[in-house]
Amino acid sequence: MHITNSYRSYFVILLLILLVVFVLNISLGSVAIPLDEILITLFGGDPSRSSWSYIIMDYRLPKSITAILTGSGLAISGLMMQTLFRNPLAGPFVLGISSGASLGIAFLIFGAGLFGGVLGGIIMNSWGLVIASAFGSFLVLLAVLSVTLKVKDTMAILIIGLMFGSVTSAVVAVLAYFSDAEQLQQYIFWSFGSLGNVSWQGIIILSISCCLGLVLSIFCVKPLNALLLGENYAQSMGMNIKKTTLLVIIATSLLAGSITAFAGPIAFIGLAVPHLTRQFFTTSNHWILVPAVVLSGSILMLICDTIAQLPFSEYTLPINAITSLVGAPVVIWLLVRKRKLLF
Repeated sequence: MHITNSYRSYFVILLLILLVVFVLNISLGSVAIPLDEILITLFGGDPSRSSWSYIIMDYRLPKSITAILTGSGLAISGLMMQTLFRNPLAGPFVLGISSGASLGIAFLIFGAGLFGGVLGGIIMNSWGLVIASAFGSFLVLLAVLSVTLKVKDTMAILIIGLMFGSVTSAVVAVLAYFSDAEQLQQYIFWSFGSLGNVSWQGIIILSISCCLGLVLSIFCVKPLNALLLGENYAQSMGMNIKKTTLLVIIATSLLAGSITAFAGPIAFIGLAVPHLTRQFFTTSNHWILVPAVVLSGSILMLICDTIAQLPFSEYTLPINAITSLVGAPVVIWLLVRKRKLLF
């Protein structure tokens, strides 16, 4: 594949920006740590204060890595969904994956009172939330996949996914209505999203899931490029539409489902990043767009997380609120400019 010099320069710029915002994300926080001490710690040395090593290696670095995985995974998912459904408003959670995760968490939190004592404590730990979220996403995925195998029209799959999301949201609303204030508060805190609660063990699992999703998305690149010219043309090229649809849905579900399980529902990154990337990479070639949105999603997520942690303050804003405040104006701006959002 031939990449023009302008695109090469864009990729170099994105890599440099990613490096800068990564270091900034680790540097800024409620505790001021000199840049040289951060670099010493990251390269295996011992900083002047032992507490700085703990802050960097056990909190800020895992959070930054989680931000990169989250941003890149959601951005890739959004790109594939928008191309598959030829809909500029399609995102990684359009198939009801986020709603399925919310349903799993709702059953766990609102039903935890039924499992008192030790059992309730085991269920309500951080891994309990991850498992419940992943299980809820998986159930919705199975339902969507079973429909995908029987329905040929991609727009019908999109609508069915939205309906699954509506049903799960309705069940969550019913569960919330009969819950107490403490349970509601815990569920709301989860819905805010968080990048700072993922351990190194969790990062390993999240990295494996994201790498698998990325590999599957690479296999989808050629079929997605063919789909840009229409389903009839893609079929004339020998492409299996149903197989491609299934592969894209599995890749998206793996990425969005695992990210939601560990970080909670993160809004607008998957929707806004592909559109924002196309403003600089004026191409529809997915061989270029896929690595571009990976870098752009990582950068935007790191910036949002840096803003959310309110540098030099002890307060931390919900990451979901920041991504919405950043992502929504981007989409509105593109619409106001009357630019073609897709293709």
